[in-house]
Amino acid sequence: MNSLRRYRDPAIVIAGLVLPLAVVAIVLPFRSNFADPASALVLVAVIVAVAVVGNRGAGFVATVSATVWFDFFLTRPYERFAITHRPDIETTVSLFVVGLVVTELAARNRRHREIATEESDYVGLIHRISELAVSGAPASVVVEAAGRELSDLLYLRGCRYESGPPTRPAMQIENDGHVLIAGAVWAVDTVGLPGPELELPVRSGGQTEGRFVLKPTPGHPVTLERRVVAVAIADQVGAAVRPQLRSA
Repeated sequence: MNSLRRYRDPAIVIAGLVLPLAVVAIVLPFRSNFADPASALVLVAVIVAVAVVGNRGAGFVATVSATVWFDFFLTRPYERFAITHRPDIETTVSLFVVGLVVTELAARNRRHREIATEESDYVGLIHRISELAVSGAPASVVVEAAGRELSDLLYLRGCRYESGPPTRPAMQIENDGHVLIAGAVWAVDTVGLPGPELELPVRSGGQTEGRFVLKPTPGHPVTLERRVVAVAIADQVGAAVRPQLRSA
């Protein structure tokens, strides 16, 4: 998915640069009979399409491209970056402003959809581990499944489970998802989890049953939401591990 996005995003940016010019070229033969506001509306539609399919950068490129070519080809004097009629100035400025607004709205709407999808994925992830824990599966199976999920969730280079209390209490993910180092909150959202290793305690009934030893990917940001989900997964593992330790 990430590799596909690496190729798709530049392609959409290029489309944002080229498509407005292509639309202007289609309208060009009819510019004497085609009202400038109508041409601007057509270009706004192009900007909307690019902003919805692409990202904020692509929408901005499309906005600038549309405004430049509208000015150069569709306002008098033609083929010059100059506008002599006030209505044309107002239309050009409106085209630019509307393009920026539409781009920002599309970007925010896309972000809201991504957040909703992520939250749904988090719920499904916790549910899968919970179902495995209550199914009576061996603790080792639950721990292994949780380790795989934690590696993907927190962008880890490695993850292993160890029994017993944490050995690095100053380098662990707290119950609220924050990472404290020397009493200060580590800026995980921007610089990533601290390394080379930190721990995620596995608790059950107020007691520590073990911990996941995490090997973070340096410099890879990890949101608070992901860390809170990781704590919830560790709690599910604790619920599975403790009964089996008692019966052992």
